[in-house]
Amino acid sequence: MTEQMDEAPQLAKVAALLADGTRAAFCLALVDGRAWTAGELARHAGVAPATATGHLHQLVAGGLLAEERQGRHRYVRLANPQVAELIEQLAALAPPRPTPPPPRSLSAAGRRNALARARTCYDHLAGTVGVAIYDAMTERGLLDRTSGLRLTEQGGEWLAALEVAVPAGGQRPAVLACLDWTERRPHLAGAVGAAFCRHALAAGWVTRIGSTRAVAITAAGQAVLRERLGIAAETLAGEAA
Repeated sequence: MTEQMDEAPQLAKVAALLADGTRAAFCLALVDGRAWTAGELARHAGVAPATATGHLHQLVAGGLLAEERQGRHRYVRLANPQVAELIEQLAALAPPRPTPPPPRSLSAAGRRNALARARTCYDHLAGTVGVAIYDAMTERGLLDRTSGLRLTEQGGEWLAALEVAVPAGGQRPAVLACLDWTERRPHLAGAVGAAFCRHALAAGWVTRIGSTRAVAITAAGQAVLRERLGIAAETLAGEAA
């Protein structure tokens, strides 16, 4: 009990960092896994550059963001995959928002739908397609949830057959269930989720849509996910390359 009380102030500090709307907006933007400049984040959140810099100093000092320098340029990114998973799960636990106003243009509606259908959550796949992959792997015995989530022997063989290389060792759990903020159900994270996403991008199964987190499932990717996981064509339908 004493140890838990000692950790309470640290938990409160992390919660306080995310209790500000601007800092929360920065963290959500950085869930795409890329490094952003302070100026880019300021424009994204609609705040002054000086304001953005102050918030970023707090997030870096609090361990949620990491700073990178390249020449004269300063970038920030989420400190590690665990922070990304925390942000995504907190977003999923947030109270439902009021019905959003109708999009002002067809392009806005398209961006919203694309993000909901398939996107990256830091370094793994999320959205409707990400949840469908998690469900299909579980139903086919590639993942086992009976005593904590784990990759089965059959799952390891399935990944090897697809030539998905999962780095050995490391402190990151092999598989994690990350609560999806649009679907409110889990998608696959951890080292396996990251390796699958990385391979899918390299093999051309998915392709990024512009500069957003949204990804499109290509014709090749749709074929793989239908044949290897039995995911319905209508789930995968959308902007294919």
